[in-house]
Amino acid sequence: MKPAEERLAIFPLNVVLFPGGRLPLRIFEQRYMGMARDCLRREQPFGVCLIAAGSEVGEPALPHDVGVSARITGWDMENLGVLQVVARGERRFRIENRDTGADGLVTAKVEWLPQPLASPVPRAQQKLIPLLRAIAEDMGTERLPPPHDFDDAAWLGHRFAELLPIPLLARQKLLELDDDIARLEIIQRYLAQHGVLR
Repeated sequence: MKPAEERLAIFPLNVVLFPGGRLPLRIFEQRYMGMARDCLRREQPFGVCLIAAGSEVGEPALPHDVGVSARITGWDMENLGVLQVVARGERRFRIENRDTGADGLVTAKVEWLPQPLASPVPRAQQKLIPLLRAIAEDMGTERLPPPHDFDDAAWLGHRFAELLPIPLLARQKLLELDDDIARLEIIQRYLAQHGVLR
């Protein structure tokens, strides 16, 4: 059965969003103000993709093909013309084809990637759980908002992948992985190599 397809507005950013991740945004360009307004009115998500070429401001940037849908969970406009938004990552997708509107907003037909089934963290990676619990306690619920699911392999891997001090392209590769256990194994090796885990 072919996966469901949908059309999304795409927000190319110098950030890699993961499912369940928190994304604060400061929006001032008209194309993205309009996108945010439409998403709020229609209660629809937009797509977040790491920039492959170009920049966040000005001419439309070329996005990586794999990204994550994001839903606005809060917004404010303290200063006229600057929209403060908090969005939350939902589902991974792959861009099938994209178009750029007259206003510079990129929209794309996307294919939803398989949703990970809830699976326990393998015994070999159990040491990652108390480490992330300690990090979450230190960061607080505003930066790492609940619900927390430390015992789920996908959730644990996504949180580490967004927190590790690694290059954006390495983060993108972790997002693109379909195997949640393989992601945990890579993270575990990285932490062991840097002396964080024994």
